[in-house]
Amino acid sequence: MAPLDIYAGKKAREVIMKNGFRPELFNYFLGASGGPKWFSLAGLDRVLFPEWFANIEHQIHVVGSSAGAFRAICAVQNDPLAAINRLASSYSTTTYSEKPTPREITAKAEDLLKEMVDEKGKQEVLSNPRFKAHLIVAKCLGATRFESKFRQLSGLAMSAAANTVNRKNLSRLYTRYVFSTPDTNFAIKDPYALPTKYHDLTHGNIHSALLASGSIPVVIEGVQNIEGAPPGMYRDGGIVDYHFDLSFGPDEGLVLYPHFYDKPIPGWFDKGLKGRVPHQSSYDNVVMLVPSASFVANLPYSKIPDRKDFEVLDADTRIKYWQTVLQETDRLGEYFMRAVNDGTLVDSIKPLPFKMR
Repeated sequence: MAPLDIYAGKKAREVIMKNGFRPELFNYFLGASGGPKWFSLAGLDRVLFPEWFANIEHQIHVVGSSAGAFRAICAVQNDPLAAINRLASSYSTTTYSEKPTPREITAKAEDLLKEMVDEKGKQEVLSNPRFKAHLIVAKCLGATRFESKFRQLSGLAMSAAANTVNRKNLSRLYTRYVFSTPDTNFAIKDPYALPTKYHDLTHGNIHSALLASGSIPVVIEGVQNIEGAPPGMYRDGGIVDYHFDLSFGPDEGLVLYPHFYDKPIPGWFDKGLKGRVPHQSSYDNVVMLVPSASFVANLPYSKIPDRKDFEVLDADTRIKYWQTVLQETDRLGEYFMRAVNDGTLVDSIKPLPFKMR
C-alpha cells in the first residue's frame, strides 16, 4: 500500500494530465493549523522545498496559519531543510510543568521561534525573491480580545454560536490579517467575504506575527500589537482559517496542499459542523498530499500526533512517540520523490474525496 494519497480538484487534474506533475505548475503552497499534527507531514516538508521546488524560477506563495505559518517561515529561509528540522526538533521535545500557565506555554513558544528563525533567518525570509511567506492571523474584535480566561471562553462560545448560524457572522468578531514578505502580489479570495487586511512582514514583527498566528485562545497569551498593524489583540490564524476555504490570486497556478486529513475543515468553529464543507471554487486547482490510512495505522497508537498527547502521555513517552513519527514520515517524502521522478504519481491522482458546496 502506498504511504501517500494524492487528490486533486477538477482543474488541477486537467492541468496535470496535460502537462505532467511539475513544480513549474504551482504558484501556491498551503500549510494548515493543527499543532503537532504537522509531524505527520515533516517528511514531505523535508523534500518539497529543499529538493522539489529548489530550482524553480517563479514565485511560490507559501501560505500558512498557526503551525502552517511556522512551516512557511521555515520554507522560505535559505536552508529550508535545516529550518524544518530545527522546528521539528524543538517542537517535539518541548516539555511543560504539570499544570502549565498560558505564560509558561507562551514563553516556550517564544523560545521555539528564536530557534526556528534567528536574526540571520529573518533577513533571509525578507529577501527571498522566489519563496514568499504569508502568515494568517486573527485580530479579535469581541470578548476574545481580553486575556481573562472567563471572557475568552465567553467570547469563544459567542463565536461558535454565531458561526453555527452562518460563517459570515465571524466578520463581526474577527478580522483576518495577512503578514507577507515584501515585494509580492498576493490576494485571498474568500467565498464568505470575511474582512482581510494585508501588512508587510518586517525584521521587527516576524516573531510577533508568528506567535500570534499560533496563539491558541485560553492556552497561549495573545499578542497585543504587531509592528506595522493597528493596535489590538491578535490570536491564532486557525480561528478563521483552520484548514482553509479560500482561493488565491492573482497568479492562476496550482496549489500544493500537504494535509494530515483527507477532509479540510474551513475554520476552527466548524469542527463539529458536518454540513460546513468547503466550496468547490476553493479546491478546483488544489493538489492534496495526504498520509494514507494504512500509513497512519502503522504509526504508534495508530494515529497522528495531536495536542491531547500533552495531557494523556508522560513527557518521555510522548517525545519518543513523536520522534518515531518524525522518522517514519521520511517514507512519505521518499515515496513522493520516487513517484514524481518515475512518472507514476500522475497515475495515482484521485478526485477530491470530500463533499463541496
